[in-house]
Amino acid sequence: MDRKALKTMGQHKSPLQSWYAELQEYVDLNSHPGSNHTCDIVIDKPTYIVKLDAGVSLYHHYCDFINLYASMHVNGSFDTDVLVVMWDTSSMRYNDFFSETWKAFTDHAVVHLQEYDGKKVCFRDAVFPLLPRMRFGLYFNMPLISGCNGSGLFDSFNKMLLHRLRIEQHGPTENKVRVTVLSRKTKYRNIVNEDVIVNALKTDSRLDVSCVTFTHRVPFVDQLRHSSNTDIFIGMHGSGLAHVLFQPDWGVLFEIYNCDDRNCYNDLARLRGVKYMTWQRENKVFQEDEGHHPTLGAHKKFTNYAFDVEEVIRLVGEAREYVVNHPAYVASLEKKRLHSFDVADKEQDQSKFVVKDEL
Repeated sequence: MDRKALKTMGQHKSPLQSWYAELQEYVDLNSHPGSNHTCDIVIDKPTYIVKLDAGVSLYHHYCDFINLYASMHVNGSFDTDVLVVMWDTSSMRYNDFFSETWKAFTDHAVVHLQEYDGKKVCFRDAVFPLLPRMRFGLYFNMPLISGCNGSGLFDSFNKMLLHRLRIEQHGPTENKVRVTVLSRKTKYRNIVNEDVIVNALKTDSRLDVSCVTFTHRVPFVDQLRHSSNTDIFIGMHGSGLAHVLFQPDWGVLFEIYNCDDRNCYNDLARLRGVKYMTWQRENKVFQEDEGHHPTLGAHKKFTNYAFDVEEVIRLVGEAREYVVNHPAYVASLEKKRLHSFDVADKEQDQSKFVVKDEL
């Protein structure tokens, strides 16, 4: 080990930005680990040792998963017969609302570091992956340059995840654009006139509108089935908008109000390669009050909002036009039509044989 080189990397220490704090005390060994029976446990299976962001937030936790996926590319291995060990020295339980996602990365249960407490553990093959809040990393601290859109990594992440979790894409649907309104049901950032807006959108026969509430009580795979089959995803600023990662290529994310946090989900939509929209006319949005942050006082993220219904309809109309004219939407719809024709022809041919047999 080059101790001098390691030390030069220790000027920046942060739990989710650097591995230095964990590796700073590592030293050379006189013999290969495990060769002289000094290990209490020897792990032969290839292992990813991870540090995780907040498991209760879709936005933050999926920063973990996209970086783990990028690390698989760096490592040149996509095998799922691997271990994942969570390096967390806290005695508190890690709440993971999206734990079904691990099935896309490993065939085995995630191991908490506490399971090895008091033991000397030797790993024959270990990777310390890219971290979720690295400087200029994916995607929490990534400043996007102008014109950057449609990351191939994010696109392949979308395809890999839905494939490995066996989430099927049923769209596009004939003559209907699928619209999902995400209802928060939290203390702040609710849409006060949500029912009126949803009912108004449902009067448009060209839209298939649903209103959903995604909490930890809704199995995450069910959430994925819905968001991956959503053409236009609508919601207030919040972690749930990270469902943009799972939308189809022709999708639109309509962050109905960004509460002055202009780049967060705009950048994520750009990375995924889908269209981003947000509210345009401040005179047509109505803030319940000034907002009440516990320490900062007035704050746009700590209140609720009502929106001009006609303006919502206008913006959703723009989103619909984008969807139906997107090349990927047009191509997928044509492919579905051809497939339905093939199925109909085969059924017709089979019915002819049945008639002949009866004769």
